[in-house]
Amino acid sequence: MSIHARSIRYFDAIRRAGSIREAARQLHVDSSAVNRQLLNLEEEIGTPLFERLPSGLRLTEAGRIFTRHVLTVLQDEQRAKAEIERLMGIEGGEVKLGAVEGLSLDFLPLVLDRVMQRHPGITIHTCTMGSADIADQVRAGDVDIGIGFGLPAHPELSSVGQGEFTLGAIVAAGHPLAGRRSVSFAQCAAYPLILASEDLALHALVAPLLEKHGAQARLIAQTNSIELMRQLAMRGHGVAFQTSIGLAKMRATGRLAYLPLKAPVIRVRLQACIRSARSLPPAVDAVVAILREELSRLQGEQF
Repeated sequence: MSIHARSIRYFDAIRRAGSIREAARQLHVDSSAVNRQLLNLEEEIGTPLFERLPSGLRLTEAGRIFTRHVLTVLQDEQRAKAEIERLMGIEGGEVKLGAVEGLSLDFLPLVLDRVMQRHPGITIHTCTMGSADIADQVRAGDVDIGIGFGLPAHPELSSVGQGEFTLGAIVAAGHPLAGRRSVSFAQCAAYPLILASEDLALHALVAPLLEKHGAQARLIAQTNSIELMRQLAMRGHGVAFQTSIGLAKMRATGRLAYLPLKAPVIRVRLQACIRSARSLPPAVDAVVAILREELSRLQGEQF
């Protein structure tokens, strides 16, 4: 289904690609056709939508305003298409899902398993990225649903599900701290630390604790990989800091211990969001419902 003006689709392609030539390549049409559609659109609106720079095209303020309209139109077209197909007996659709890496071990496989069992006609495209990037991708319309920690509040983002989880220390089963029910950061700082790098939301949570209590702490590793932090901790190299999400199998097999932090207790919000003012296609709505279920279940089982 393609029921909207070609100029809208070409504008969206230019916005994403940052140049007319690259947009034309992705659309499989001549650059002149794309440029002509853009010029006609700007003439109709009465103002430039892009700044022409040596490095490419950049949205003007009018272009940013028009982008919000275009995203609403194109995403609502997806919803209408899915609803019409459902009337015709077609159960399916595509959903683009962006999530932080830490959800890839347990949480996302469970969600996808539920989707595939209940809605086998739905195709899900997933990609991993940082929480800040997730918010940007949802706002830009590049993903339908974003799931991340501490997503920033923004009028163009709407929460469709969330849960709060306690930040804790993770250590190997044989670590001296492993037998405790909870630990303070000061107790953890007596051992080598495995910390998140600045591009992860975890960094902002742990940095103040390190500044306050970690004068004598030894940093043994710093990384933007949640899985690498887990593997290093499991091999006994030090103490890492994460929520309990994704640790169920490692804990159940006795390879890793999770110890909630105390004094202070730090809560981390895991949130699923969509672009505001969007009417959800049935496929996206179905995935959102399952995400809500799993977030609720995880929150209840975190300890």
